[in-house]
Amino acid sequence: MLPEGESVLVHICCAPDASYGIPAMSKRFRVSGFFFNPNIWPGQEHDRRLQATRQLQDALPFVLTVVGGGEEEWEQATRGMEDEPERGRRCEACIRMRLARTAREAKSINIPAFSTVLTVSPKKDAAMVNRAGREEGEKAGVFFLEADMKKNDGFLKSVETAKRFGIYRQNYCGCRYSLRP
Repeated sequence: MLPEGESVLVHICCAPDASYGIPAMSKRFRVSGFFFNPNIWPGQEHDRRLQATRQLQDALPFVLTVVGGGEEEWEQATRGMEDEPERGRRCEACIRMRLARTAREAKSINIPAFSTVLTVSPKKDAAMVNRAGREEGEKAGVFFLEADMKKNDGFLKSVETAKRFGIYRQNYCGCRYSLRP
């Protein structure tokens, strides 16, 4: 169990999910955001989501670290899984890679715990995300703070908050494979 008031590095996949996740976690912890998403395609979409995250940061001030790169690592992590369905093995590999990077970042800046806002999305399996986070946290030597942010109308609240702040809400997960019908 993580003591209240502890620092947590929170992986941010997109501003809409963070619009619920960051305030929810900030009620109990000192939260810093971490934007690392080499899966987002094309590059203009990545830039648009980063800009929306910075817009959210202006509206709900929080510390934000942005790390670029990782595209080749993402390609390697998902190679051979191009035809997997959404929520399948490819998604787990993608999420695991991003959580592993977040865990290493937390360790390197002496933050004892990390988490993610990925579980706000109804398209994400919270049990899988939490399992991957626990495992990657153990490897890196940091605690993974588990959550299922869909509970308590988290997704609905994220939609409302993003709308209130005029924050861009994307219509696909992010990778080029999630664009296919």
